[in-house]
Amino acid sequence: MKVTIVGCSGSYPGPDSPASCYLVEAEGFRMLLDLGNGSLGALQRHIGLYDVDAICLSHLHADHCLDVCGYHVARTYGPDAPYPPVPVYAPEGAPARLAAAYGMPDEPGLETAFDFTPLSPGSFEVGPFVVTAGLVNHPVEAYGFRVASDDVCMAYSGDTGESAELVKLAAGADLMLCEASFVEGPDLPPDLHLTGRQAAEHAARANAGKLVLTHLVPWNDNARVLQDASRGGYAGPIELARSGAVYDLA
Repeated sequence: MKVTIVGCSGSYPGPDSPASCYLVEAEGFRMLLDLGNGSLGALQRHIGLYDVDAICLSHLHADHCLDVCGYHVARTYGPDAPYPPVPVYAPEGAPARLAAAYGMPDEPGLETAFDFTPLSPGSFEVGPFVVTAGLVNHPVEAYGFRVASDDVCMAYSGDTGESAELVKLAAGADLMLCEASFVEGPDLPPDLHLTGRQAAEHAARANAGKLVLTHLVPWNDNARVLQDASRGGYAGPIELARSGAVYDLA
């Protein structure tokens, strides 16, 4: 399994990265976890525009899904269009929500380019992957993902506050991509995002093999986020996500 960080900026694209998007590959199959604003352009540095085989959207905030609208244009009006619909696994209501963002009628909507399947907690097969979705703590319907192929697996938190479900999804994972949107401070809102320390605590409880802190909000000091994570009791390697970073899991 190969994991490429296409975008890791939290809440909006930053100067060094688009918003959330992660490319997971195995056996020639290419799946995206999220397709946030700005990520469609950066994705083309890694694979061809029409090489996406499936998309999983953790939730429907713009920084995790908005470039689906641009990808609809590419797949509907590209030089060899129409292209076969791409399977999209997303929270309930995604087709209408994204059609509204695009500014198009509900019918036929984005279904000409995408084949939407509503997410629910549990496991399902996508190409060579077994994907497990679990509800995490965020103000909207939001999922974390565990992606397994052969004897390796990775976990992705999506956006979440403290979550026992995230620990289950990441249990024994070779790689854990965990959001760290907050820096430590008083009166942080619950059930919204994690600090670096909290991300590390979740990784420690899950016994994850490597922790990569992501969803890095541009106004934060990333060195502070990493320092916070060092206090979370996690003994494994920790690093900050970086657009373009590649992890080969074997």
